[in-house]
Amino acid sequence: MRTSLCFSLAFAFGIAHADTTPMVVGLQPSQLAIVINDAEPNSVEVGEYYRHAHAIPAANIVHVSIPNRPAKLSADQFSQLKGRINEQLKPGIQAVLMVWSAPYAVECNSITSAFTLGFDAAQCVKTCDPGKPSAYFNSTVNQPFTQLGLRLSMLLPVDFVEEAKAVVDRGKVSGFAVPRATAYYLRTTEASRNSRAGFFPPDGVISQRKMTIKNIKANSLEGAQDVMVYQTGMSKVDKLDTLRFLPGALADHLTSFGGDLRGNGQMSSQRWLEAGATASYGTVTEPCNYWQKFPNPTVLLRHYLSGVTALEAYWRSVAWPAQGLFIGDPLAAPYATYRR
Repeated sequence: MRTSLCFSLAFAFGIAHADTTPMVVGLQPSQLAIVINDAEPNSVEVGEYYRHAHAIPAANIVHVSIPNRPAKLSADQFSQLKGRINEQLKPGIQAVLMVWSAPYAVECNSITSAFTLGFDAAQCVKTCDPGKPSAYFNSTVNQPFTQLGLRLSMLLPVDFVEEAKAVVDRGKVSGFAVPRATAYYLRTTEASRNSRAGFFPPDGVISQRKMTIKNIKANSLEGAQDVMVYQTGMSKVDKLDTLRFLPGALADHLTSFGGDLRGNGQMSSQRWLEAGATASYGTVTEPCNYWQKFPNPTVLLRHYLSGVTALEAYWRSVAWPAQGLFIGDPLAAPYATYRR
């Protein structure tokens, strides 16, 4: 029974023997631009650190000036910022990393989604309405800007320089060896936040990726030392200090304001990075609990295990991402060895 489950999981995730693995090409450092806010010393320091850590070409650095670190921009302010970024981008750039903690929102949109998809004013009329579908959802497109006109984007928070550098270090290390790891999926007592639980992959083992999958009914995970994926639904996730996240780990919680990096009412997605994860996701305004506005667990795991980067896997996993903020190291790719 265990053997057949391993094989069924492998084929469900598009993972079989190496000679039948589909061709996957992940985002390359040469295709990523780093956007530095020259008005913020932390942005300058971490941006340069990131460039060296991931061997990003110097020509891929973009400089802007955003004084006073506003949490949100108006649509007009963002349009000007995006124009300044776009005019500095070199041909072939498929994705952008913004190196700052704020701004992280454009009115009701996240800054990452506004940059990649364009500002969605309609979503702001009623943030609990359904969102616009993303053409990149569950896609296998290798060059999103060239093929779809979408430059993927992520934000690397820099409130604390050493913590930001630690995220970068984990992203860099993640590509060297595939560890034995576990993906944890928690169904909690906060019923309204379990809307994506139906997409949790079943318990089992994907031996080709040394990956164990565990579904747990609990409000928190405690003591796990092999976390590669942790997805749950809670307004605040406890016991993060007892966990060990592996390099390249993805973690997020379905709650209304996880992407509000300065919010105090609910846990910010930035707490995942501080706990040891390498990338995360959260919404910046009230989205209601549509599963489409949050990372789909099955889609996220399938694409990450295929060898693409954290940026690609997270973006492919969200069907309606207008309100969602993607944070962390975009180039983390612990399963890159499986690219063909």
